[in-house]
Amino acid sequence: MVDGDPQRIGPRTGDGMSMKGKRVLVTGATDGIGLQAAIRLAAMGASLHIAGRNPEKLARASALVASAAGGPPPATYLADLSSMAGVRGLAEEVKANCSSLDVLLNNAGGIFPRREVSADGLEMTFALDHLSYFLLTHLLLDTLKAAPGRARVVNVASDAHRGVRLDLDDLQAERRYSAWRAYQRAKLCNLYFTYELAGRVDPAQIGVNCLHPGFVASNFGGGAGGVLGWVLGMAKRVAAIAPEKGAETPVYLCSSPEVEDVSGRYFDKCKEARSSVQSYDEAARKQLWAVSERLTGIMP
Repeated sequence: MVDGDPQRIGPRTGDGMSMKGKRVLVTGATDGIGLQAAIRLAAMGASLHIAGRNPEKLARASALVASAAGGPPPATYLADLSSMAGVRGLAEEVKANCSSLDVLLNNAGGIFPRREVSADGLEMTFALDHLSYFLLTHLLLDTLKAAPGRARVVNVASDAHRGVRLDLDDLQAERRYSAWRAYQRAKLCNLYFTYELAGRVDPAQIGVNCLHPGFVASNFGGGAGGVLGWVLGMAKRVAAIAPEKGAETPVYLCSSPEVEDVSGRYFDKCKEARSSVQSYDEAARKQLWAVSERLTGIMP
């Protein structure tokens, strides 16, 4: 459930566990947390499907994942997930390749120093960091339900969600834009989506959880300039953890038997944690769900 006290579930990340025969889709898999999670899961025997928007980085990631697995390269998908057409195209390709999917790791995301709009006219952070999770998961629900065991949806969120409320009247940040605030709100959307989806699917078929990976020294936010870029760069040098460390909690939620029956929870350092008070606002998350259905075209 999403509103109880965290259960103390142990901090192991899947070392020694087998994912043999499990089909896993990782978005944002060409760098940072996504790449390291894909490598780790491949080494555990999973059949990897990886998505990214840069063809050169995708080819490099494919080689690294194949090396970790000691076998054939993973299935690769070139997709711009800030575009709803890109999300739909990815889902169609995955369904063409997979009769079932055991794990969906939603990881693609970004932060944008200036307000940008996607191909659909949507604010870029909201489109990429939230709506891509929402739409891709919906389009793959039947494929996840077809898994021989209980499937898992794992959403990479962030503790950055703390300290903000969602302005449902200005989801596109048209009145005033702050890169960091837009990112915070998108991460809050990840919490809302996780908790609401967990309550809507059959928990015997699909478990849905989200996580804070830690502050990771990756290329995330690498294009940010000005004060934001300086702050992110300085923080990475002083306080950031390695991508390999940041991948531990995603891998744990994708693989560990300790969370086999857990759903609708937030994790930090491979342990359940309380998310912000605001994240448990059931009315807000239902409103966001309805808006997201409309913006992604799931509902007219």
